[in-house]
Amino acid sequence: MSRKDVKEKRAVNLISHNYPNLPVNEQYRLIRYNIMFSSVDQEIKSIVVTSPESADGKSTTAANLAIVLAQQGSDILLVDADLRKPSIHYSFNISNSVGLTSVLTKESKLDSALNKTHVPNLTILTSGPIPPNPTDLLNSKTMEVLMEDLKTKFDYVIYDTPPILAVTDPQIVANKSDGIILVVTSGKTHKDSAVKAKELLDNANGQLLGVVLNGVEGHKNEYYYQYI
Repeated sequence: MSRKDVKEKRAVNLISHNYPNLPVNEQYRLIRYNIMFSSVDQEIKSIVVTSPESADGKSTTAANLAIVLAQQGSDILLVDADLRKPSIHYSFNISNSVGLTSVLTKESKLDSALNKTHVPNLTILTSGPIPPNPTDLLNSKTMEVLMEDLKTKFDYVIYDTPPILAVTDPQIVANKSDGIILVVTSGKTHKDSAVKAKELLDNANGQLLGVVLNGVEGHKNEYYYQYI
């Protein structure tokens, strides 16, 4: 497979920016509304996005949620915390030579690792070089301190994490976050997998904000995301 093919395969659709008037974006805006509503009694600033398994649309959800939050004027940071199969840098066409892993290993300062994007109010922190010990990095005190620091610099911080049934990384980040969004796919995600994913998030003492149901066919044969 060529480098171009790999890039095209991993890039997610930034539909909320490229096609803001499509009906699907109402679903992303509904997620945004629900997050803001959840913040009434408890401040929600750092949000983990995960899924039971791969190919459920978690990265697409994370990226487009970050975009719709930015569109309302909030200062947003999208962090690629998938240190195994990162994709955010492909989608925004930015370098991944410096990123989260670089900051955690103190090879780079945070300011040098942040990337402004073509989307107003949206900043990206890519994964950085794939490390040999992703779980240890995410479970470090340095990561905990960084996550708290990012909350002081941005209105919302969205973390794209790996599938939770594959590795423990999402549980680790979820434990340090204010809330979690679980992405499942209609016709693909088995009920047992969804239940197991929720149990793992509960065990991590994470606050599940809701579930995004991906792949639901609407009345006009359009697939959309539904917050339930």
